[in-house]
Amino acid sequence: MSEEIIKIEGAREHNLKNIDVAIPRYSLSVITGLSGSGKSSLAFDTIYAEGQRRYIETFSAYARNFLGGMSRPDVDKVTGLSPVISIEQKTTNRNPRSTVGTTTEVYDFLRLLYARVGEAYSYVTGEKMVRYTEEQIVNLLLDQYNERKVYVMAPIVQNRKGHYREVLESVRKKGYLHVRIDGEIMELVPDMMLDRYKNHSIEVVVDRLRVQTKDDKRLAQSVATAMQVGKGLIMLCDAETMEVRHYSRRLMCPTSGIAYRDPAPHDFSFNSPQGACPHCKGLGYVQLIDMDKVYPDATLSVRQGGVAPLGKWRQSPIFGQVGHVLERAGYNIDTPIGEIPQEVRAELINDTLAAYIRQMADTEMSAAARKWADQFNHTAVCPECGGKRLKRESLHFLIDGKNISDLAEMDLTDLHQWATTVEGRLTSQRRQIASEILKEIRTRLKFMIDVGLEYLSLNRATSTLSGGESQRIRLATQIGSELVNVLYILDEPSIGLHQRDNIRLINSLKALRDIGNTVIVVEHDQEMMENADWIVDIGPRAGRKGGEVVYQGTYKEMLKRETLTSQYLSKSLRITIPTQRRKGNGKSIILKGARGNNLKNVTATFPLGKLICVTGVSGSGKSTLINDTLHPILSQHFYRSQKEPLAYDSLEGIENIDKVVDVDQSPLGRTPRSNPATYTNVFNDIRNLYVELPESKVRGYKPGRFSFNVKGGRCETCTGNGYRSIEMNFLPDVMVPCEQCMGKRYNRETLEVRFKGKSIADVLDMTVNQAVEFFENQPSILQKIKVLQDVGLGYIKLGQSSITLSGGESQRVKLATELSKRDTGRTLYILDEPTTGLHFEDIRVLLSVLDRLVDKGNTVIVVEHNLDVIKCADWIIEMGPDGGRGGGQLLIEGTPEEIAKQEIGYTSKYLKKILGVV
Repeated sequence: MSEEIIKIEGAREHNLKNIDVAIPRYSLSVITGLSGSGKSSLAFDTIYAEGQRRYIETFSAYARNFLGGMSRPDVDKVTGLSPVISIEQKTTNRNPRSTVGTTTEVYDFLRLLYARVGEAYSYVTGEKMVRYTEEQIVNLLLDQYNERKVYVMAPIVQNRKGHYREVLESVRKKGYLHVRIDGEIMELVPDMMLDRYKNHSIEVVVDRLRVQTKDDKRLAQSVATAMQVGKGLIMLCDAETMEVRHYSRRLMCPTSGIAYRDPAPHDFSFNSPQGACPHCKGLGYVQLIDMDKVYPDATLSVRQGGVAPLGKWRQSPIFGQVGHVLERAGYNIDTPIGEIPQEVRAELINDTLAAYIRQMADTEMSAAARKWADQFNHTAVCPECGGKRLKRESLHFLIDGKNISDLAEMDLTDLHQWATTVEGRLTSQRRQIASEILKEIRTRLKFMIDVGLEYLSLNRATSTLSGGESQRIRLATQIGSELVNVLYILDEPSIGLHQRDNIRLINSLKALRDIGNTVIVVEHDQEMMENADWIVDIGPRAGRKGGEVVYQGTYKEMLKRETLTSQYLSKSLRITIPTQRRKGNGKSIILKGARGNNLKNVTATFPLGKLICVTGVSGSGKSTLINDTLHPILSQHFYRSQKEPLAYDSLEGIENIDKVVDVDQSPLGRTPRSNPATYTNVFNDIRNLYVELPESKVRGYKPGRFSFNVKGGRCETCTGNGYRSIEMNFLPDVMVPCEQCMGKRYNRETLEVRFKGKSIADVLDMTVNQAVEFFENQPSILQKIKVLQDVGLGYIKLGQSSITLSGGESQRVKLATELSKRDTGRTLYILDEPTTGLHFEDIRVLLSVLDRLVDKGNTVIVVEHNLDVIKCADWIIEMGPDGGRGGGQLLIEGTPEEIAKQEIGYTSKYLKKILGVV
């Protein structure tokens, strides 16, 4: 029986309180509970960490030394473990070269398909490329040129600059008498050379003969020699008409004579030098200097400061270079920019200023220098490949009239349809080659479609995917691998999914279970719990008040219990629907003609003074409308942001707000030193409080004394980290508390200064709830800490490293920081899926916080699928009707009640049920 159970005994990671958990193998199990209750500590920091550690321990000591290792989680015993695979949200690849196609390996199969089945076409004439054997060429010549005089020629230089003296001399010494240079046949003479600054084409005249069947041996010999000299390419010139035709062993255009080498899979990879566009190096875009930003005022001359990167004239080599370029064109540094022709201004940028801007940014190597350089740059689609990333030869291999980039731009549904039907349109030989490759492509595409990703395309950069999308891509890859007896642990795979698509995800997880795997999901979604075989509820609250197993068992039995989760599931607790919707302040922001990505000329109205929810199925255009269009427009207006909005016509009503705040889920800081106290700036107030204490004044301490980031008050043994990393050679590095400060971060003298008996280190170790009580008589500190408590983060510690916070917790810290600031009542807040990682109770707290913001006159726009948020909104904008090309339209906007009465979109039927609208 024990083999059928994963048993965890005495788990104590983070806030877990020595808990015992039993999870059935070969089941779909859900671990749920409040944010911060200990779900991830159990699933990832205990079960997954132990599984990974055991896997690494199977390697030799020598191999472990190179691989590194994982520390043993704080648990007594774990039994029944299978090999573990974790599919988390945090592993989105930010590499611009990583796409959906490369991540899922579908693009690799497409490359193989084009290398083996693709038909080559000329990028000059569009004709189908041909290739011949020497025997075929001889037969063609006997047929086409019978009894006619011809020159058999071998091309050695094709349209390149140079004097070619050495090349021509080498050809002459080999015994050849004539060459054809730039279309004219000439006799080879000693020391012959060409104009080195012009492009030239040179062909060696191998033979001049009359084509006759009786003399076919001479013709065959001449063709063979020309093939050797021309490296597989020969040219035939009619001696009378001088008309030229090309023949080749390689793929060749019969009219223009251009030739392609035999295709290989790397010729279709934008990450390979053989396939990438040479101009953009396979990125699809290039950084260009923006002429309008370099020359902001056309009435000024160079001397007066008309070239923004240079400023006003001074004695400097760069001004000398600029003056030289202008004088060469007939102008000088006193000529107004507006009187200098556009082509001269462009030449100045390309020849001189671009290099100067790059040099200044590289020399300084600072964030400020890069920001200075970036203001003159803008990202543009590569003019060479049109954003398709591949060199032109690769883009002229076609299957069924489509190149590989055409397929990579299709929605996955359309691509699956093409891969299903294309075999019938291929020749029998090509069908036989393509059959197995297409089968693999179809299988992988179906898995992605099954988990609700049909709106994506293979060329979509993984850096633009949400955490849920990237997680579901890896899930589809795992389903496709068809491994058995594996333990999969997933972190909220339902995020970013509309209710319509939820059941498809659940069915995929069940399929993973049914082939013989165990699936553990950290999740809050009710539908997921209803379909689970087993539920573990961690609680009862969060932080210090969590870390206990309040329930483990089936969903039906859970409904009979009195845990916080079960009460929400049984509807004895619920998030109440507002009795009336806010009327707003009567003003609006109107975004007109949004056309970015899949948006179809959308015009959206955002009534101010309301809680606005933008919803719709995955890929319908919500993030494009809000995060990629509206927010960048407002950021440029208020903060001169460098991020360019996607295409739109106009934005009206911008004067009705005075600032925009984007509250996203990115980490608070890049280093472990960042924490809630430093991010909210409350730590400055706390340090100032300690500076004002009598003991500090006697010792002459300043605020820097109480910082763990600068020398003076911090412990220098651990440089303020509180711990040291011990290298273990054949074992994982061990993090141990600093033996000097014992994890307190500060030196003895600093810790001697106490407020109400507590040192600065003691304060950082307090939870927000403890700090609220401790600083109850310090208004400036209390105000900022109280807001953290109000957003449901009372359980986190003030000094807790930001890298240990979840995305939802980071977002609420940012929200609390904004709440603690004075607002004007005219602020627009934008939140993208703020319910990620939140329990029903956390969502209730979040909504009360958002209500506070809106009640002060501000506007909150939330991009969200969660029905509890949607039902509480004052105004709903639904995008759709589907994802990808099937989306991009504004379906309906109005109050929840108005939308529930309509039969438009997918949200209305769910709202109708919740609101009880008939």
